[in-house]
Amino acid sequence: MRKLLTVGLLVILGCGKAVAGPTYVLGVEALNYYPHYSNEGGQYSGFARELFDSFAKTKGYSFEYRALPVARLYESFFAGELDFKYPDNQQWQAAKRKGLSVSYSDPVVSYTDGVLVLPANKGKGVEQLKQLGTVRGFTPWDYLGLVDKGQIKLQEVNSFQQSLLQGINNRVNGVYMNAEVGRYQLNTVLKQPDALVFDEALPNSKGFYTLSTTKHAQVIDEFNQFLKEHSAEVAALKTKYGLQ
Repeated sequence: MRKLLTVGLLVILGCGKAVAGPTYVLGVEALNYYPHYSNEGGQYSGFARELFDSFAKTKGYSFEYRALPVARLYESFFAGELDFKYPDNQQWQAAKRKGLSVSYSDPVVSYTDGVLVLPANKGKGVEQLKQLGTVRGFTPWDYLGLVDKGQIKLQEVNSFQQSLLQGINNRVNGVYMNAEVGRYQLNTVLKQPDALVFDEALPNSKGFYTLSTTKHAQVIDEFNQFLKEHSAEVAALKTKYGLQ
C-alpha cells in the first residue's frame, strides 16, 4: 500500500511539473529608468516589473528578466536570442527591423522625451541650446539635425543623475531625457525638485512603449487581452508610479 501511495504521489507531482507554464526570457534595459523600470543592484523593478509579473501570474508563465545595455539589447533581440523585448516601438531602429517578423503589443504606457532646462531658461527657444546633455545609448532624435549642422554639441554621460547635475550646474544648456524619469530623479534621488523644468515649447517626442517578440505572437495576443480585462488594475499601477 505504501508503494502505491508513493507512486501515486510521484504521478501527481510529475503532473504538476508537466502543466507548469513556460519561462520566457524578457530582454530589458540595464538602466535606472525609474519609475518605468530599474535594474539597480541586479534586481529588475518598477512599473514594468509589476505589470509583467501580474500578467505572467494570470497565465501560469514566468519571466526571466535579462538586463542588457541598450545597444546589446537590440542586437540580442534582432538575433533571436530573446523571447521578448521591453520597451520597444516599431519606429526605433526601423532599418534593422526590415525582413524581421516582429509582433507588437497594444500600447503599454505613453512617454514624452524632451529637454529639461533651468527655470530661468524655460521658453527661450532652441537657439539657446548650444550644449545638450544626454545619456549614452539614448538618441535625441528631435535634435540630430542641429547636431549634424554643428549648432548643438552633445555631452554624453553614463547616468541620468550625472546628466541632470550637468544641467543644474549650467555645464549644459539643457538635458534630454524622459519627462517622468527626469521628474522622479529630481524629486526623489537628487532632492532638488525645482532645479530643472521640462520645457514643452522645445522639440519633444511622444509615443508609447510596447512589448515585442519575434517568436511568440500568441503571447502578445494574450497580453493585449490582459490589458483590456485588467484595465483597472493597469490604471492603478500607472497612478502608483506617476505614469500615463
